[in-house]
Amino acid sequence: MSGITEQVLPSIDALMQEFYIITHNLANVSTAGYKRRCNAFSRSLEIQGSSLKTQSTGDIDLNAVFDFSQGSITQTGRSMDFALYGKGFFVIETPEGPLYTRNGMFRINPNGQIVNSEGKIVAGEGGPITIPAGVAPSQLSVASDGNISAAGTVIGRFRIVDFGGDEDKLVPAGSNCYRMPEEDIAPTTAGQVVVKQGYLESSNVKMVDELVDMMVVSRLYEANMKLVSAQREASSSIMSLAMG
Repeated sequence: MSGITEQVLPSIDALMQEFYIITHNLANVSTAGYKRRCNAFSRSLEIQGSSLKTQSTGDIDLNAVFDFSQGSITQTGRSMDFALYGKGFFVIETPEGPLYTRNGMFRINPNGQIVNSEGKIVAGEGGPITIPAGVAPSQLSVASDGNISAAGTVIGRFRIVDFGGDEDKLVPAGSNCYRMPEEDIAPTTAGQVVVKQGYLESSNVKMVDELVDMMVVSRLYEANMKLVSAQREASSSIMSLAMG
């Protein structure tokens, strides 16, 4: 039995959590601005080259972090679509405080304000960005620095922020947005980012990589269940012998 107990695999809970993260990534492979989520197990798989080496411990860090690497930029031709190239986030205003997103799929609400797909106000450097009456979306022009012009007149500028080395402390807030954690971090004005009108940033999820990770997790889960079964059978045999 010692040969069984010495081989320690990731716990079933850890594998289920990893499976959930992978399926969530796959479900968002086509979501604009989505950033791949991964935990320590995902990173260990990458380091090991997706091998099935046994772990020195069955405990795995389940704290998920986000891979904020740049997604590809895809042209849509829609004047209210905006992609960010470089580090930075659009700011979305909510009653609970600002949210941050890379999804630049915007529209104009009945009040003439630029909002996201859920109707939440997209922040400008001077507050909400209001489009003058009679100006159609096709008449909007957004420069690479985020300055917005309507029929040739500058009416505002997107507020785009960066968190620098604190980027990995952002907390998911749903709807492909993030919020600041309770700990004290502060955004700064993004300095190395380009706004591209008529484009969207694609999800940075790579389907093939996620499917490979899913296969590894499935094989580890199967190995784990076999190990549990073998341990139960061994324990049952010992109990039978003890009961005589």
